[in-house]
Amino acid sequence: METRSVASMRFAKTGYIVMSIVFCVVGVLFIALPAKAAVVIGKTLGVAMAAFGVVKLVGYFSRDLFRLAFQYDLEFGILLIALGLTVLLRTSGVMDFICVAMGVAILADGLFKIQIAVDAKRFGIQAWWLILVLAALAGGVGLLLVFRPWESVQALTVLLGISLLAEGGLNLCVALSTVKIVGHQQPDVIETDYYEVREYW
Repeated sequence: METRSVASMRFAKTGYIVMSIVFCVVGVLFIALPAKAAVVIGKTLGVAMAAFGVVKLVGYFSRDLFRLAFQYDLEFGILLIALGLTVLLRTSGVMDFICVAMGVAILADGLFKIQIAVDAKRFGIQAWWLILVLAALAGGVGLLLVFRPWESVQALTVLLGISLLAEGGLNLCVALSTVKIVGHQQPDVIETDYYEVREYW
């Protein structure tokens, strides 16, 4: 029996890891250099969100072994692409929009990842509790980002950096612990020959 190609799974897992690291690095830069980061925040974050959205779509259609990490990524990938393009094209009030957009996206992802943590526990994945903790943390920071308790641009930039760091760490943990690629994975549908049996009386 032919095995399924794992190229898309490898691309999705690698993309998840790379984009998660990018989110973490950008988050650290926003925390360390809020004044400078605010100047280029729109373009950088817009590109990163759209790129991560594409990776999520590839992951959704790759059908990895456990079907945990990518199970909600059809909707979330489309959302990230739409938000990323909107951030890139929006010229006025970009900081306020980015805070709300990223807050909603990270809050939603945190809630989805809580469900993934519950599913991972049933699969016997040992890192399920870490996924749960990081998902709750990311969701909480995303909620703060939506309500924006501080009006200062620098304070918001630091909060955005924290949220990106939390989101990047969460996705990195999920990718490393729940995406399993095996070279001999079989197709979902087993093809069989069909024979018509007729009875003769």
